[in-house]
Amino acid sequence: MLELIYVGAQSQNKFTKHSRNPSSIIMQKEKIDLAVKTTSLTRRKFIQRTTMATGAAAFSFPYVGRVLGANDRINVACIGVGGKGDSDSTGAATCGGNIVAICDVDQNTLDKKAKQFGDQFKGLKQFQDYRKMLDKMGKDIDAVTVSTPDHNHGVAAIRSMKLGKHCFCQKPLVQTVHEARIVRQLAKEKNLATQMGNQGSAEPGLRRAVEVIQAGIIGKPLELHVWSNRPVWPQGLERPAGEDPIPANLDWDLWLGPAKKRPYKKGVYHTFAWRGWYEFGTGALGDMACHTVNMPFRALKLGYPSVVECEMASRIYSETFPKTSRIRFEFPEREGLPPLKFWWYDGNPNDPLKPIRPQADISREIISMNGKLPGSGALIIGEKGKLFSPDDYGTKFFLAMNGQNEYTPGENHEACKNVPQVIPRSPGHMEEWFRMMKEGVPAYSNFDIAAYLAEVILLGCVALRVGEGKRMEWDGPNMRSPNLAEAAQFVKRNNRPGWEA
Repeated sequence: MLELIYVGAQSQNKFTKHSRNPSSIIMQKEKIDLAVKTTSLTRRKFIQRTTMATGAAAFSFPYVGRVLGANDRINVACIGVGGKGDSDSTGAATCGGNIVAICDVDQNTLDKKAKQFGDQFKGLKQFQDYRKMLDKMGKDIDAVTVSTPDHNHGVAAIRSMKLGKHCFCQKPLVQTVHEARIVRQLAKEKNLATQMGNQGSAEPGLRRAVEVIQAGIIGKPLELHVWSNRPVWPQGLERPAGEDPIPANLDWDLWLGPAKKRPYKKGVYHTFAWRGWYEFGTGALGDMACHTVNMPFRALKLGYPSVVECEMASRIYSETFPKTSRIRFEFPEREGLPPLKFWWYDGNPNDPLKPIRPQADISREIISMNGKLPGSGALIIGEKGKLFSPDDYGTKFFLAMNGQNEYTPGENHEACKNVPQVIPRSPGHMEEWFRMMKEGVPAYSNFDIAAYLAEVILLGCVALRVGEGKRMEWDGPNMRSPNLAEAAQFVKRNNRPGWEA
């Protein structure tokens, strides 16, 4: 089945249609149908929307079936309102959303948020179970935010989207490759406005780096190296024995959601310690690669890898991610670009176990510039030079052309000055989602590209669980490894009864 997806913009008005091989590209601009036949858009809005699409070289342009008017109040339900969910729900309210319901498994968190919203939202409903919220209030909800632990992302988002709700979901969007494929297809089939919560997508520095790379300044890309200072949570450990009393404010069964039942242990999973557990999190890859790999994924038009392998890792545990690992992704030729290898490195620099990092010959100029290797970063090596982004969100980038021993800030480098701006700049990450709902202008991290990014990243988790030193060939369109049948068990999770997506 053919899929319409965006894999990066090199010039304006380039949309791509992928067959089974996502690197086989057919330009389809003349075949893009904005599908006005079922919308209530006025001619003026349609022309405005078409014009913005024409100028939005780096946006995919998914059709939004129900474009809300500028004056329409969007009824939003927020699933998860603690941690990142606190800022996501507040952000939705700040953008003009009418918060009609909030949901959290922790009653203390729920009460705190309800008190914060105070008199702003009359009739605000509270739930601990998002399934009941959607069943009871589905007709009153236009959109949802999903800001739960990773293992609930997919179920909450998929259930909401099946009801036709626009969706903002925190990174890594979902927990499994299978869920990533479902949310991407649902967004398309239901014509929904979507956005993944990787806020670096809204940064002008990230978008400028994409423009510079795709203008060919560093030449054809050959290698990508990305490293993270995560984990900053416990992992590389066995499950503790026994169980503790469940706090009165916490519904532990709802917190587990689709995951297998296990005893509650104080401080081991809830509230923040879940990320390092296979059953609940996605490790450093899921936590940070949706940020740090976001810019190169777009700029390098990566598509599906053909091979993924965990090259090395610290001690492997049965239920948690290792403390440090190095994973290699191999990407085939795509859109005139040569094959590329991408190495992912993770591990906390403050851990007594020294984390795995790029070799010194790769990072020499970076260390010279900073005095040491930063805790996280992304380095792209091209035929003509290197581009380095030193932070989690791609807010800045530096350039060193071949023969230059020092990095220069991208905005000051002579080679970048004549590169035109072809990617529209952002009004704000959450604002993009609301604009997509109201006007149909695509959010930069809508699920058409965000689910694709998440799916590729989650393959690193699959390779890690398959085992160190096992070369996993990958058939992207069919979500399977031709040579390692054992990978299938990590592609799709068997949810608990009652928690099917």
